[in-house]
Amino acid sequence: MTSRSIRSRLRPTAEVARTISYNPELDGDADPGEIVWTWVAYEDDPSQGKDRPVLVVGRDANAQTADDVLGLMLSSKDYHQDDDDWFAVGTGSWDSQNRPSFVRLDRVLVVDADGIRREGAILDRRRFDAVADELRSRFGWR
Repeated sequence: MTSRSIRSRLRPTAEVARTISYNPELDGDADPGEIVWTWVAYEDDPSQGKDRPVLVVGRDANAQTADDVLGLMLSSKDYHQDDDDWFAVGTGSWDSQNRPSFVRLDRVLVVDADGIRREGAILDRRRFDAVADELRSRFGWR
């Protein structure tokens, strides 16, 4: 399976609201609190995209699909610092250049669990809880 054939889609964050909890385990599965790498299509041209880090905020098992991973895209572009849809999480080992990163809050990436390329890092509890608080206060997560 090529990275471009991985089933993934963006959904409004409130639409997938659920209980969020911190549970990272570097066991080969993508767990809440981990930063993993997967193919993310560009919104303006879904036929193109790139491999990028994603903060796992949940999992979604349903009858139609296998286990899906729910994640927030990360970006190191500093112009996100003034955008309310992006939240600063600081630096970490997921970025080889140690640049400050931001997670996109208004869209959740839903990725087939088989589409996760690798585990990259664990976001510490304090920063994960700050992201979770934003999801709870702004998008109805519990």
